[in-house]
Amino acid sequence: MRLTEIRIAGFGGQGVILSAVVLGKAASIYENGFATMTQNFGPEARGGACSAQLVVSDSPVLYPYVTRPDITVIMSQEAYNRFAQELRPGGTLIIEEDLVRVSDLKGDLKVYAIPATRFAEELGKRMVLNSVMVGFFTAVTKLLSADAVRKSVADSVPANFRELNLKAFDKGYEYGVTAKVGAPPELEEVGYEKE
Repeated sequence: MRLTEIRIAGFGGQGVILSAVVLGKAASIYENGFATMTQNFGPEARGGACSAQLVVSDSPVLYPYVTRPDITVIMSQEAYNRFAQELRPGGTLIIEEDLVRVSDLKGDLKVYAIPATRFAEELGKRMVLNSVMVGFFTAVTKLLSADAVRKSVADSVPANFRELNLKAFDKGYEYGVTAKVGAPPELEEVGYEKE
């Protein structure tokens, strides 16, 4: 895996930090690569702005901070408003389609959307939306192997929620395997074309 900068953002309670931990662990432990993570969150424990910055590479990471993300995962409108424009030209934007309205995107971005919260609710617990997003991320970016990320999910969540989180990962992954690059309907209206 080449050096890749990733930002995951949303609000407290969505599992933003755990998502970055899972992906970093998959890269560094299960794929024998390297990863660094920094995190940021507002003063509120739940509901406040939250982001995690992850750098993964197949060689030691010399600078641990994200300067211009290659991949941005957005799970709330506030996060979109704050971080979407920082994405590197040609980068990948992954959004929670029921919580994020996309507008004013510039550049040749690859945009993927998933109703992760809805899928999590269908599985019985809204709190596993982060595992749905991690599965989707794994499928659409192909940055890390599904096996490595799945092992990392199993290793990173409490034992009593392991099976549910693995189902959530699988749901997101399966959805991502068939996903096409494109834009939500509001961007299509302004001329952003699907592949």
